[in-house]
Amino acid sequence: MTMISTIRLRAVAVLSACTLTLTGCFMTPGKFTSELAITGPDSFTFSYDGEIFFLGLSKLAQMGAAGDETFTPSTCYDDETFDERDCSEDELAEQRADWDAGASERKAKREQEAKQMAAIMGGIDPSDPKAADELVKLLSRQKGWERVVHKGDGVFDVSYRVSGTMGHDFTFPMIEGFPPINPFVQVYLRKGGQVRVNAPGFAVQSGDPTGMGAMMGMGALTGLAAMGASEEARKNGEDPATIPGIPQMEGTFTVRTAGGMRILANNTDEGPQAGTTGETLMWTISPRTTQAPTALIATTR
Repeated sequence: MTMISTIRLRAVAVLSACTLTLTGCFMTPGKFTSELAITGPDSFTFSYDGEIFFLGLSKLAQMGAAGDETFTPSTCYDDETFDERDCSEDELAEQRADWDAGASERKAKREQEAKQMAAIMGGIDPSDPKAADELVKLLSRQKGWERVVHKGDGVFDVSYRVSGTMGHDFTFPMIEGFPPINPFVQVYLRKGGQVRVNAPGFAVQSGDPTGMGAMMGMGALTGLAAMGASEEARKNGEDPATIPGIPQMEGTFTVRTAGGMRILANNTDEGPQAGTTGETLMWTISPRTTQAPTALIATTR
């Protein structure tokens, strides 16, 4: 199998997964550094510097969509031994006729999926050549997004910083017009001065080595990638953690607390580290991180 056909098969697999849960598999971290500093009982500062990948704006998505219009004959098998065999001319002609008959249905499906994707991307049509520029404008006008640069192929280099009070829950990223379906970091306030920190976007699940499981907190794309794209990589002697067209998730997530606060629970390898003004938790994130960073902090005694 050629490299082009291998990549195309992965693209179709990824896009097929996305059609199952279209609103939940289009955004994931790339290389990044992120920090949450709880600066007081009622204040915090959050930052994210690095890459964010939007699947719908990538060449991989375009390749997967184009795959719908490429006729690929099905495998034929021997009726007695069930071994693969060459298809006859009549069998190929019948397959082609069935393919041609489904052209209008495939077109309608693509148009519907394009409308759905535009609806969850703030009205931005991913098939529009100017879609990336529109997303840059959308993010740049929101508070906190200090730098937004499209590096190409759906990868954006961003710098995000925001400070606020702990009088409300917090989620990153929150994008105008987008449903809150791809949380990288979540901060939940509990009664009694406690804060729960979760980072579902900084991990994969079920041992999925592709790094794509970070999308939608490891939704349907994870299983499809593990069964399809990753398996195809293994068959070809390639690193299953490397999927052409999708940047690998790699970075650090740090939580800092102010003096007097107590870290009640966390799942770091090293545990809390004492600092000059409080304690620090740090997670090193890679495509093989299977546990989402989490911590429970008491901000008041």
